[in-house]
Amino acid sequence: MIQVNNASISEAAIMAEMQYHPANNKRSAMLKAAESLIIGELLRQRAKALGLSVKSEANTASDDNFLDALINAEVAIPQANHTECEQYYRLNPQRFQSSPLVEVSHILLAAAPEDDKARVEAKTLAEQLISKLQQGEPLAALAQHYSACPSKETGGSLGQISRGQTVPEFERQLFNADPGLMPQPVESRYGYHIVFIARKVAGKQLPFSVVQQKIADYLNEKVRRKAVAQYIHTLIVDAEIEGYDFNLSDSPLMQ
Repeated sequence: MIQVNNASISEAAIMAEMQYHPANNKRSAMLKAAESLIIGELLRQRAKALGLSVKSEANTASDDNFLDALINAEVAIPQANHTECEQYYRLNPQRFQSSPLVEVSHILLAAAPEDDKARVEAKTLAEQLISKLQQGEPLAALAQHYSACPSKETGGSLGQISRGQTVPEFERQLFNADPGLMPQPVESRYGYHIVFIARKVAGKQLPFSVVQQKIADYLNEKVRRKAVAQYIHTLIVDAEIEGYDFNLSDSPLMQ
C-alpha cells in the first residue's frame, strides 16, 4: 500500500497499471506503474485544490482532461523567439536538409530472418552474382531470373528513393554508398540485396523561413517537457509519500 498525502494506492491498482509500463522484469514494471500512479494522484490532488474539474477517480491514470488546465494555471512555459530559432538552425544545419535522392536497381535474394540456412545460402549466391556483374553480365537479366522483388519486371529498377522509403537497415547502407555496384551484398530483414546505384543527388539546405515554425514547435515542446518535469518534481518534494522512495528511482524525472 502506498500513501500519497493520505490517499491510498493499492497493490491491485499498481498491478492493473503495469500493463502500460513494459520493462525488462516485473519489479521494474511495478516501480514504473507505482511512480505513474503517484504522479497522477499528486496532479489530481493539486487540480482539486485549485478548484479544477477532475473526472478521474483515484488510482487511475487514463483521464488527463484536467492536466492541460492545471499546467496552464501553474507552470510558466516560455516560448522560443526568433533569435533562439535562428541559432538552433545555424547550430544544426544537418537537420534541415531535403532528403538526398538515389536512383537504384537491385536484386533481392529472399530469406526469412529466422532461417539461418537460407540466409547463408542467399549471401553466398549474392556474392556470386556480384562477381558476375563485375565481369560484365547485365543486372536486368540476373534480376529477372533471381530477384524475389516485383522490381524484377523492370530490370530490378526501384527508381528514385528518398530517405524513409525503405527499411532502415537497407537505407543506412544505401545512402552512405558511392554510385556504382556495391561490392558487398546488403543485408535486410527480407534477405540479401545486390545493389547498383546509378545516380545520387545530394540533399539541399532548406531556408530558415521554411523550417522556422518547425524549430519553434520543437523548442517549445522541449521547454514544456522540462518545465512540467520540474513542476512534478516540486509536487513530489512537497508531498508526504509513504511506501515509495523517489530517491531510489531511475526515472529520467529524478535525474
